[in-house]
This record gives sequence, C-alpha cells and structure tokens, in this order.
Amino acid sequence: MTAQALAGALADDVRRQVFAAIVLGAADATVVADRTGLPTRQVVTALRRLVEAGVIADAGGDLRVDVDRFREAARTPAPDPAAEEPADRVLRTFLRDGVVVRLPAQRGRRRVLLAHVVVAFEPGVRYPERAVDEILRRWCDGGGSDHVTLRRHLVDEQLLAREQGIYWRIGP
Repeated sequence: MTAQALAGALADDVRRQVFAAIVLGAADATVVADRTGLPTRQVVTALRRLVEAGVIADAGGDLRVDVDRFREAARTPAPDPAAEEPADRVLRTFLRDGVVVRLPAQRGRRRVLLAHVVVAFEPGVRYPERAVDEILRRWCDGGGSDHVTLRRHLVDEQLLAREQGIYWRIGP
C-alpha cells in the first residue's frame, strides 16, 4: 500500500468514521454502525472499500486495523518527482484510470497523450469511423474530452490517417 492509496482510502468522510470506530475498538459492522450512527448499508460499503484498500483486515467478521500495512507504507519511500519521466508526468496529469480527464493545451504534452491513446489501434488494420468512435469513447467515458475531438487531434497529429471514412494507424 502506498501513501497515496492510504490517503485515497481515507479521503471519504464515511470511510474515515468507520475507520475511527474500528481504531477505537469496534470489532464488527453492527458495532461500527451503532457507534457511528451511520446506516448499516453505508458501513458495509465503507468496510468493503477499506478492506480492498488493505487498511482494515477482516478475519472472519473480526475487524482490525492492518498495522503491518501502515508500517509498510511508512517505510516505502515517496517517489522522487524529479526522477519521473516527463511523459509519465503528462500521462499522470491528464489520464485517470485510463480516461482522458482533459486534453493538454500545449502541443507537446498533447502529442504525448495522443501517442499513448493511439496504441489502442493495431498497425495495419483499417477501421470504419464507427469502430474508431467506439474505441475512443472508452478513453473519454466520464472524462473531460469527447471522442470526436480526440479523433480529430489524432488525425491532425498524423497518428491516424483517414480516407473516405476509413481510419488506420500511421507508423509502428
């Protein structure tokens, strides 16, 4: 577990309340619900997420803080931002869980992002526009861009070629 994963697991108010109740001795979901005053459904959902994140250990219904995971996170050195590759920094900034959150305004950064997206297309394969749109929608689902804009930028940057509604990847 990284410090970032730990912070993400405890970023939600309900999960923090559930975590605090367990730290203070609540050993099962019913006791957590009683102590926090939260609905049982919210408690169960928060517990599931905390267990998945590795913050809480569930030993057959007996809840406890996974202290070993916290020690591991404390001992793991934070990544050095200066050592990070510029392309990785661009992707970390503009992609979240495989979705484009927004397109970079700077052409160089946008090119890095588009070069990452274009690998979704096999070299040498011809795609009808409908198939291209379907692939690009996955990159835009819930993000800050739309598939049409993304498609236009891929063509403008000569990463995809287009002729009579048929697209193909240019280069390797």
